[in-house]
Amino acid sequence: MSGLHMALLVIGVLLTAASLGSIAVPGFPDTGPELAAVAAVAALGVLAILVGAAGLGRSIAAGAPQVDESSAALPTEVSGHLDPGLSRWKWLVKWFLAIPHVVVLALLWAAFPVVTLAAGLVILVTGRYPASWFQFCVGVLRWNWRVSFYAYSVLGTDAYPPFTLARGPYPARFDVAYPERLSHWQVLVKSWLFALPNLLIVAAMTGGAWANDSWSNESWSTETRGISLTGALVLIAAVILLFTGVYRQGIFNLLVGLNRWALRTAAYTALMTDTYPPFRLDQGAGEPVPGSGPRT
Repeated sequence: MSGLHMALLVIGVLLTAASLGSIAVPGFPDTGPELAAVAAVAALGVLAILVGAAGLGRSIAAGAPQVDESSAALPTEVSGHLDPGLSRWKWLVKWFLAIPHVVVLALLWAAFPVVTLAAGLVILVTGRYPASWFQFCVGVLRWNWRVSFYAYSVLGTDAYPPFTLARGPYPARFDVAYPERLSHWQVLVKSWLFALPNLLIVAAMTGGAWANDSWSNESWSTETRGISLTGALVLIAAVILLFTGVYRQGIFNLLVGLNRWALRTAAYTALMTDTYPPFRLDQGAGEPVPGSGPRT
């Protein structure tokens, strides 16, 4: 991952946040010069985000093969493999160990909606998703899936997640096949209208956790109230692991299935594919084999 482009992206996020924050300050001057200065800072921040994201995307494109749509059931691939010898107690501190990742992901997620919106405008005109931005957005979802698989959404591995957007040898994997063409008009309605049924289901299953982890916090969802289905299952699996040293395979399969549904929906909502997420819960470590029929 390019340090220069990451620094540029962080600077862009900070500039954009500062410009938006200054507008929200009570008594902010609304004269022309002040507003023009804030707009200029915001535009500079957005430009830095887009250039930084493009550079990060280009830096991970080589050696990061995409899913082959001719052999995959769906353009998205979500997998997670359970470690056979999980620590009984380590899950108690994984949330703390994951804090460095959470900090980096917060910056990446702040850039995610800016890149997605810019990509949507390009798709509207050309029907193509710029490849470098596509790689960046897939990388953010990939990174998020690794950390959630490790720390809070599954607890399926003790292997610490790598600090990278690129593919690599890790028990949790995420990919989206790069689309050669995308619908011009669907970009206008996918995220807020077509995706709504799936978004409601995902919010019900996860309690809005994925929405709060991602750019879609503003478009998805609702504030989390109480414990979600995913959270309850993770807690049950963790308590059983603590006392028996065994992670129940059935709970693991269900948790991966719930996260798979959420990630498929996230990819569609983020304009990465025109293939509508299926209304089914594909449980288990790997994606269903084409022709084998749906799994529940």
